[in-house]
Amino acid sequence: MTIAFRRAAPDDTPACIVLRGMTRENAFSVEKLAALGITLESWRSAIADGSLPGHVAIVDDRIVGYCFGERETGEIAVLALLPEHEGKGVGRTLLNLVVAELKGFSFDRLFLSCSSDPASRSYGFYRHLGWRSTGTFDDRGDEILEYLFA
Repeated sequence: MTIAFRRAAPDDTPACIVLRGMTRENAFSVEKLAALGITLESWRSAIADGSLPGHVAIVDDRIVGYCFGERETGEIAVLALLPEHEGKGVGRTLLNLVVAELKGFSFDRLFLSCSSDPASRSYGFYRHLGWRSTGTFDDRGDEILEYLFA
């Protein structure tokens, strides 16, 4: 199985929205995304205008994972991966691609929110890659982590 990585394109949006509902943890249905203001149109537009740069992982012409970041704030907005591709370095590669891209916008630090439950996969994943707790939480109770550039 060969995994290819490339910059996300606006036409990837439908597959990304479907995949978001198929993740092992923190899955979001199309309806739940829409309630948060994330629609096919808004996501596609943000990719097209460059405000939401991202990368996708592809196996056999199918998107199996993706990561997107906010160009204006330096937030890693989402990292999502199909369960059968976990533990293979795909998530790490996607995250690193977006981190490198956002670094090009002269951020000193990036941030993201993730579960504060040590039993969740994201809790250890980000910390293992050098992300550190800020000691703060968002309005959903997720912990805010930051990545500082040296």
